Amino acid sequence: MGETRVVEAGECEPDELLAALESGDRIVVRTEFLGAEHEVTLRHDGGVYYCDTPTRLHKHDSKAEMRTCLENQGYASAAEDG
Repeated sequence: MGETRVVEAGECEPDELLAALESGDRIVVRTEFLGAEHEVTLRHDGGVYYCDTPTRLHKHDSKAEMRTCLENQGYASAAEDG
């Protein structure tokens, strides 16, 4: 089993977070919502990606869906055009 990493929202690029998840790491993202700090736990079980927020568990069936979530929710920095 991997390790647990704690990062600030937007600190890492999507590819970095996805690689860590796919290697078995669990990522705790600290984010701010409505003036309060919250933690979102990201994980991957080998088939499904999970975003466990304080109010809901989001499931994503593909890497592309997870990337979209990471970017749209601000958990990862925006992907750079290359």
